[in-house]
Amino acid sequence: MSTFFFRAVASDGRMRSGSLTGENERLIARELRKQGLTPVYVGVAPKRSSVDIKLPSFGKGKRRDVLFFTQELSTLLNAGIPLDRALAITAELTVRPNFRFIVLDVLRVLKGGKSLADSLASHPDCFSDLYVNMVRAGEASGALAVIFDRLAEFERSKDELHSYIVSSMIYPALLALVGLSSIFILLEFVVPRFAAMFSDSRMKIPAPTQFMLSASQVVQNYWWIGAGGLAVFLIFWQAYTRTEGGRLWWDGARLRLPLLGDALRKAETARFARAMATLVANTVPLVQAIGISSATLGNLTFSRALVGVAQGVKRGEGIAGPLRRAGVFPPLAAHLLTVGEETGRLDAMFNRMADIYENDTRAAIKRFTAIFEPVVILVMGIMVGALILSMLLAITSINDVAV
Repeated sequence: MSTFFFRAVASDGRMRSGSLTGENERLIARELRKQGLTPVYVGVAPKRSSVDIKLPSFGKGKRRDVLFFTQELSTLLNAGIPLDRALAITAELTVRPNFRFIVLDVLRVLKGGKSLADSLASHPDCFSDLYVNMVRAGEASGALAVIFDRLAEFERSKDELHSYIVSSMIYPALLALVGLSSIFILLEFVVPRFAAMFSDSRMKIPAPTQFMLSASQVVQNYWWIGAGGLAVFLIFWQAYTRTEGGRLWWDGARLRLPLLGDALRKAETARFARAMATLVANTVPLVQAIGISSATLGNLTFSRALVGVAQGVKRGEGIAGPLRRAGVFPPLAAHLLTVGEETGRLDAMFNRMADIYENDTRAAIKRFTAIFEPVVILVMGIMVGALILSMLLAITSINDVAV
C-alpha cells in the first residue's frame, strides 16, 4: 500500500487536492470517482527542489514564460526532435533564470520515468490543470506535437487578450492619478502660500475663494487621516474579497458595472470558450472539460454558474440549454452551442464563440476607454479650473480694494 497525491475536480467545479492510500494510481482514481470527483492528477506529490525554494515568484512574467515554452516545444516537436532533447534546448533558449530551473526540473522528472504531464503537474504554479490535461491527452493519443500546437494558440490568444485589456486601462488610470495628484499638490502647497495674502487683510473673501481655502486647510491638517483610512479600507477590502462570500459578491457586482461589466462578461465568456475548444477538440469528456475550464476563470460568479451547466450535461441535457439557464453568459453563446450540438461540431463552435467574444471584448474595452477618458479629463479640468478661478477671483477682489 502506498500514499498517492491527487488533484480532482469536484461537482461545484472547484479543484480539490489531498492524498489517499491504495495499491496503485488506477484504484485511487476509481475511489475518487466514487466520491463524485473527476481525477485530474494522481501520483507522487509535487516536490519543490532546493533551487525552487530559493527562487522568487515569477509575477507577471510567468504567463509569457509559459507561452514561450509552449511555442518552442511546439516548433521542436514538429521538427521531429525527441522530447527530452526538445526540453533541453528549450531550457537553453529560456532567458529568465527562474523559469529555466523549472524547465530543467521538468526534464529531470521526465528522465526519472514520469510522463511529461506528470512532470509538468509537479509545478502547478506555472502549468494549469487545463495545460496538464491537454498534454496527458496528447501523450495518450501519440499526438503531442499537435497538442502543443493547440496549446500554443490557446496561450497566445489568452496572452493577447490579457495584454490588450491591461494596456487599454493604463492610460485612463494614469490620467486619473495625475489629475488627483495635481489637485492634491495645489491644495497642499500652492493654495497655502496664496492664502498668506489674506492673513493680514480684513477684506471680505469671495465665497469660492473661502471654500478653496477651507478645502486646503482640511487637506493640510487631515490628509494623514484620509491616507490612513484609505489604507485600512484597502486592507479590509482585500481580506473581505478573499473570502468566498466576499469574492462572490464582488465578482457579481463587477458584472453589473456600466460598460465595464459588459466587457468583463465577454472576456470571461471568451476565456471559457477558448479553454473548452482546446479540451473538447482533444476528446476530453465534456463534464470534465467544464470543470477544468471553470478553474481557469477569474470570476467566481461564472465558476458557480458552470456547476449547474455540468450537472445539466450529466443529466443528458446537452450544454446549450444549461448554459442558457445559467443566466451569466451572453445570449448568443447558447445559440452558437445549439448549432454546434446539432451539427456535431462543438469544438469548432467553441472556437468560433471564443473568436467572437475576444473581438467583442476588445470593442467593449475600446468603448469604455472612449467614454472614460473624456469624462476624467472633463472632471479634472473642472476641478483644477475651479481652483484657478477662485485664485483669480480673489486677486481681482484685492485689486478692487486697492482702487
